[in-house]
Amino acid sequence: MKIEFYGAASGTVTGSCHILHVGQHKILLDCGLIQGSRQAFEQNREPFPFEPSAIDAVILSHAHIDHSGRLPRLVKEGYHGTIHTHNATVDLCEILFKDSAKLAQYDAERYNKKNKGKRPLYPLYDLSDVDDTLKKFNGHSYQAWFEPLAGIKVRFHDAGHILGSAIVELIINEDGNEKTIVFSGDIGQFNSPILQDPTLLEKADIVLMESTYGGREHKARENTYTEIGEIIASASADQGNILIPAFSVGRTQEILYQLVEHYDEWQIDNWATYLDSPMAIEASKVYWDFKHLHDNDAKRLLGDFGNKIPLPNYKRTVTPAESKHLNTIESGCIFIAGSGMCNGGRIIHHLRHNITRPECHVIIVGYQAGGTLGRRLVNGEKRIKMFGEWLEVKAQIHTVGGLSAHADQADMFKWLSHFKTKPDVYLVHGEDDSRQAFKDHVEQHTDLTVHCPVAGDVVMLDG
Repeated sequence: MKIEFYGAASGTVTGSCHILHVGQHKILLDCGLIQGSRQAFEQNREPFPFEPSAIDAVILSHAHIDHSGRLPRLVKEGYHGTIHTHNATVDLCEILFKDSAKLAQYDAERYNKKNKGKRPLYPLYDLSDVDDTLKKFNGHSYQAWFEPLAGIKVRFHDAGHILGSAIVELIINEDGNEKTIVFSGDIGQFNSPILQDPTLLEKADIVLMESTYGGREHKARENTYTEIGEIIASASADQGNILIPAFSVGRTQEILYQLVEHYDEWQIDNWATYLDSPMAIEASKVYWDFKHLHDNDAKRLLGDFGNKIPLPNYKRTVTPAESKHLNTIESGCIFIAGSGMCNGGRIIHHLRHNITRPECHVIIVGYQAGGTLGRRLVNGEKRIKMFGEWLEVKAQIHTVGGLSAHADQADMFKWLSHFKTKPDVYLVHGEDDSRQAFKDHVEQHTDLTVHCPVAGDVVMLDG
């Protein structure tokens, strides 16, 4: 019995991927895309460090592409088993995978057009690979035990990160040696809107835990809402536009929820709000279809509106023509668009038309991986290169951390310290400084042993 660490180790956040060996069986925990710089993304083309056909089962914690995005490639290269995940994640992955395949096709065509005569670039996977992958999904409800393989029991607990996100609990029996392993996936904040709080567990021998914000505390939510209200008021006085780069799953839905919740306080009636992301529009429908997973406040606020957001002056732009028209509007608009890290999608076109205008405001509401345009804006770079030209950053950039879908150090510690046993803890899905900070914090306040594995590490679990 052992665990091999591959992706989202070695101080990286994206590309979640780990293998659990039980007897002759191999279980893959997540299979995510590596995101960030172009160089980082190209690692997705490298061969898997294992044979896909040798994997017996896949357990997927949630739909975000950095946890799920290489599954179609895994299937393309020979995986024949089942992909187990939460029911809502099945629906979200269909949306995300199809979008990812279309983008991969577009990127390949664009590269080959510019580099005629060179070795052609092929998409990481295509829509037929996506269809083959979706056929392998098996959705489960929270708290329901299932057996993906003989001697292995699994159930999902609500992680409170995005819709369908799961903390994975595995009970493994090998030759009479039983171990309980908990894989946190991505843990959400406690008391965050729409979703239930992360489930607190009591028993584990081994915990694989994310550490994205292991070294920081988020701003209090009420302070965050005050800050957003001040930004909107300032943008109104400046008579510009507001741009919000947002992940299509999770962040977009919370932003819309907060615009409804604070409609009068933030004077949203003065603004035209556009959701300019076909993928986010589809994901939002899934969010509203799974109302039974919402917290009580969300059920009260959204319960009577079906799958429509109760927000006046709200429009959804689906076609490219509709999106392009938005770039002719100079003021009075809130544009919510992907990608959340500004490394693609429609948001980059809105940035191109607004980033040089000091009356415009950009609100960064999520994690920005190193090498992305979003990280450069957060870091305060004054000049950025877009579409082959250098642009002066004159728009006002605001980083609003309180809306993060990831737990901060306090919430991470709350979740981990609830275990009544004393599990060995392995921190993944975090930059080195975040992992080390959380390791130091845990070891200072508990007697738990915390490890920071690197890619390729193997941990034996037979002891």
